[in-house]
Amino acid sequence: MTTHNWQKSSYSGDASNCLNIAATDDSTLLLRESDNPTSILSPSAAKLGALISAVKGNRFSREGCP
Repeated sequence: MTTHNWQKSSYSGDASNCLNIAATDDSTLLLRESDNPTSILSPSAAKLGALISAVKGNRFSREGCP
């Protein structure tokens, strides 16, 4: 079983609902949500770039968020 070096943003503080990121030996990026660490996503560079651009551009609705 492969062990990954998962990291979370320093902006997360002590919160438990954080997005974690890790890189594999072949530079593939992995994402997981700390509340559900067994579900791991491996987005393409283009898809991850689009997500980051959308977050930076504040293109998400806050409806339904606590």
